[in-house]
Amino acid sequence: MTTVPLAFFWGDDELSAARAVDRFEAALAAEGGAPLERWILRGNRNAATGQLADLNERVATPVMFGGGTLAVVLNAGALVVKNEDRDAFLASLELIASGNALVILDASQSGAKAPVPKRLADAVASAGGTVRQFRSPKGGALSGWIEAEARDRGLALAPGAAKAIAERVGGFVQEGDAERRHQTRIASMELDKLALYRGVEPIRPDDVRALVAEAVPGSVWAFTDAVGERRVEPALELLDRLFESTPEPVLLAVLHRRVRELLETRDRLDAGERLPAIGKAMGINTDYRMEKLRDQAKLWTTTGLIAALDGLVELDALVKGAPGSEVGETQRRLAFGLWVIDLAGDDRRRA
Repeated sequence: MTTVPLAFFWGDDELSAARAVDRFEAALAAEGGAPLERWILRGNRNAATGQLADLNERVATPVMFGGGTLAVVLNAGALVVKNEDRDAFLASLELIASGNALVILDASQSGAKAPVPKRLADAVASAGGTVRQFRSPKGGALSGWIEAEARDRGLALAPGAAKAIAERVGGFVQEGDAERRHQTRIASMELDKLALYRGVEPIRPDDVRALVAEAVPGSVWAFTDAVGERRVEPALELLDRLFESTPEPVLLAVLHRRVRELLETRDRLDAGERLPAIGKAMGINTDYRMEKLRDQAKLWTTTGLIAALDGLVELDALVKGAPGSEVGETQRRLAFGLWVIDLAGDDRRRA
């Protein structure tokens, strides 16, 4: 067998990583002469010890008849929180019986610089396994990916159609923290839909605009900018998308930081301080960021910013389930939305 039965795939392109697992499995099946049974394990830190025992039993048991097992581990970080669990996982990598295989999938956040857990990735590499990153393409690269995908399927795209699809699925969003994990899969599904609509005819940009709904990824920084600029509707749209990928405590933390920055910037501007001095005092070294804070702070009053901070304290109590503040997820999401409307909205809307 020439394919080492170990792999670590990571990155924010979920579709490409899933296809890599399929190719890995197919190569092993071709070399072994029999299909493998795919067994999926999603890590749970509260059950890590038992899950690792199950994993070891699956991959270390020799194959007697037919194909072996391809164990696919998701959320591996939850399995290595304790040192003893980490050591057990590392030991499993060395105990894979002939005919079996193990793949670790790290669904990284967009912009991640390294696989997690890196020690597992390093161990896979040291054992001769495959470690590969799959980065979600954006902008022109996503347009090129869509063109290549269409060619592979024998679909004809009229000029501009690939770019139109990339724009509709959010490929040209520039924020570095935008969540892109499912963009290629969404684009692939939209090609399926457009192919049914056009048949053998070329897919045109007008077809894309008529059939492909916008699926712009959420961005924490775009959200806080919309709040700082008091643009309620864009802020609510971004908030709705972020609820699906960002924990509520993280949303609270970034909102609290932005409102405090705006309050300090406003106070210092009112005191006559110059922008470079304000940035230095606040530990912000980029002119661009300070200019954005200055422009946003001018849209607020000091009273309005203090009220926004007080509102975040109330939101924090809801998120933490403080006594007397126990509510469900739907009510918490509603509370976030009302905070944006009532406190981030223009003061004149409440006059």
